[in-house]
Amino acid sequence: MSRLRAFGRFWWNFVVGDDWLVAAVVGAGLGLTGLLTAVGVDAWWLLPLVVALALATSLVRATRGTTQQS
Repeated sequence: MSRLRAFGRFWWNFVVGDDWLVAAVVGAGLGLTGLLTAVGVDAWWLLPLVVALALATSLVRATRGTTQQS
């Protein structure tokens, strides 16, 4: 059982990492892209847009509150 738990922890850390919100947004973007493609919409552009916005938001959240001292 400990090997199974370690395997699950590895994949959780690999996929989610430090920011679960980015993983959730990218997962939602994948789902939405799949749904749009299933109904015939050419949605190749959606996932790169979602990933770029998620990463930018994550970067802003991570650097908020830090000040650069000269």
